[in-house]
Amino acid sequence: MDRPNFPKRALITAGMPYGSKELHFGHVGGVFVHADCFARFLRDRIGGENVIFVSGTDCYGSPIVAKYNSLVDEGKFDGTILDFVKSNHDKQKRTLDEYLISPSLFAASALGASGKMHTEYSAEFFAALKKSGALIKLSTKQFYDEKYQTFLNGRQVTGRCPIDGCKSEVGYADECALGHQYFPEELIAPVSTLSGERPTLREVENWYFDLEKYMDFLIKMMDDKDANENLRKTTSVACREFLKNPIIYTKTEFADVVKEKLASFSCKYEEEEARGMLRVIFDKLSDREAATSILSENGIRFRTGKTLVPFRLSGNIEWGVPVPECDGMKGLTFWVWPESLWAPISFTETYLESIGHDKTEWKNWWCDDDAIVYQFIGEDNIYFYHLAEMGMFEAINEGGYYDKKFKMPRIIANKHILFFNSKASSSGKIKPPMAEELLTHYSAEQLRAHFLGLGLGIQNVPFQPKPYGPNKDDTSPDPAQKEWSMFTNLLNRATRTLFYSFQKFNDGDQTIPRGNVSESVKTAADEAIVKVENHMATQSFYLVMNDLEEYFRTINKEISALFKPFNESFDKAAFDQAVIDATHMVKTATVLAHPVAPASTEKVMKFMNLPDSVFSWDNIFDSIDKITDEGHKFNFLEPKSDFYTKPEWQY
Repeated sequence: MDRPNFPKRALITAGMPYGSKELHFGHVGGVFVHADCFARFLRDRIGGENVIFVSGTDCYGSPIVAKYNSLVDEGKFDGTILDFVKSNHDKQKRTLDEYLISPSLFAASALGASGKMHTEYSAEFFAALKKSGALIKLSTKQFYDEKYQTFLNGRQVTGRCPIDGCKSEVGYADECALGHQYFPEELIAPVSTLSGERPTLREVENWYFDLEKYMDFLIKMMDDKDANENLRKTTSVACREFLKNPIIYTKTEFADVVKEKLASFSCKYEEEEARGMLRVIFDKLSDREAATSILSENGIRFRTGKTLVPFRLSGNIEWGVPVPECDGMKGLTFWVWPESLWAPISFTETYLESIGHDKTEWKNWWCDDDAIVYQFIGEDNIYFYHLAEMGMFEAINEGGYYDKKFKMPRIIANKHILFFNSKASSSGKIKPPMAEELLTHYSAEQLRAHFLGLGLGIQNVPFQPKPYGPNKDDTSPDPAQKEWSMFTNLLNRATRTLFYSFQKFNDGDQTIPRGNVSESVKTAADEAIVKVENHMATQSFYLVMNDLEEYFRTINKEISALFKPFNESFDKAAFDQAVIDATHMVKTATVLAHPVAPASTEKVMKFMNLPDSVFSWDNIFDSIDKITDEGHKFNFLEPKSDFYTKPEWQY
């Protein structure tokens, strides 16, 4: 098997959780564990100094305002909105620490140095977009609650998504729960969450990014990514659904009147008799929007199809990053979605400055040919990261604002991690368990192994923790413990067998023998290394877990067989060779398992008195002779000691 190539430098991001809540299991199990595993692997593979892993709390936006106001009204929070965000940021950071998530910086878009840097970079990014000529001012309609005499922010309006085929539970003012974008006037059956009444629509002017202008670039980019990257199929499909002409769907029974009313438009018609559907396909979004107004005026029911629409940059809520005053428009704040897309850049600046580097070095990570940005997200956010973000980056590249051009990041989008058989969300009907709460039932490494083994890269997968399930029969297995059992039952046993056998037959001498690893042992180890490396390169974490289990089973069986003969007769030369071979197997397995189970694997290496460099892939194929001196000793392992364990209450 050929070995994959890796960049000289890598920057990893994980989707930003809102500052209105603590982390639930989906945040950790659906995104952060995967991002952390890959970041830890790359630190071992290309060197820790060549890897930056950033994320942070998304502090702004209407959901946070709504939650804060609700808690204050109920007497459940006493403090400013900034205090509220900080309390949740601190809880999020604590939870990540408990799950052994290791970002270089877990920042916050409104707090401290990262908040200051983010505000400054937001103004810079706006200036770069303005120079590109891709910003447009649009006068659009915004919902207004007549009873409360106030404009409504995005989450203060609910209804049904107008996009054909959408299966989201709820639509908000101009986007649904699945991220589909539309104009407010298209929302079906809108209701104000303040008054419970239907809001009116009033004209407001805001900044938009002309995303439709970059349709051709995005199609070409997707073709390139499909051909040259390990782009997940679901990501490609989700993106390409938007990379097509604007469409109106209506019933064929309206065909004659639709064609009459739209006779002045340049469009084509497709009829699907089996579904009784008429498709009206336009060349330009502006034509489709004008056509929808005509159809509405004539009482013709319709749905619109997915396409690229102007991407809103600004809004009118007070709690947001200020938009620079420009062309007579002032008092606006950035809509939370776009500013969260460039937040990882400002976080990169913040981190670099915190370690004594110039903040402008962010371009070495986001722009250089020998660097790659890997962004781990949930599939609901594909539109924003893979289309809106890439379009804005290309606009800035064309405008020549920077002396280097953005490279398009690699997006690793996971499918939904379900709670049993249902999608759970903080804003949905089924509430997910909090990530911190799960640690009262499982260890962090137990859950890390389980989440990585679920195969979220290819399908929606249920998380079925036994303590929360309807069947709590003590005799039934717990699905959430499955993957960790290969550590406790296989790798732990193999590791203990090496150390206890070494102590038993070596007359108390803890000095490890030196020499060459047997060819068959080295070949099996080398094959396991390359398998894991290839699957890590494609972020196929469930396959990594399969590779680890296969190798753990191999070494557990072989190490046991290596030492069994010495119970009957002892040959010093044969025994030394057995120790050399077993040590190489344990060392290889421990390094490969390091990104999954960092605490336990580091405990093993500490017991072996090995330096941190043992985890470097510079030494991955070598025996430990290369990184130790003559006379190197293992520590003494006390009886009934374990390296990979379950919580006491699970025994």
